[in-house]
Amino acid sequence: MAANKIERDEILRIVRDSLSDILEIEPDTISEGQSFVDDLDADSLALIELVEALEEKVGERAGDFRIEDEDLEDLKTVRDAVDYVFENAND
Repeated sequence: MAANKIERDEILRIVRDSLSDILEIEPDTISEGQSFVDDLDADSLALIELVEALEEKVGERAGDFRIEDEDLEDLKTVRDAVDYVFENAND
């Protein structure tokens, strides 16, 4: 599946663009160190929308991609989400 490998910076762009649409904020105001809840004021519905957006957009590039429910509680920051997608979409 190496041909479909998604670079980390592209995943960050996908996460930022998705959050921008969901939270109605500018993508350039979103940094990797920010917490979804504490810094971006994302509620549980926004996080569900983010998961759905990532599964759709990353799945288009890397084949079948899912964020497992039991992994959601570990995704607290933008960096957590980018790292998770990078590790799981490219294996």
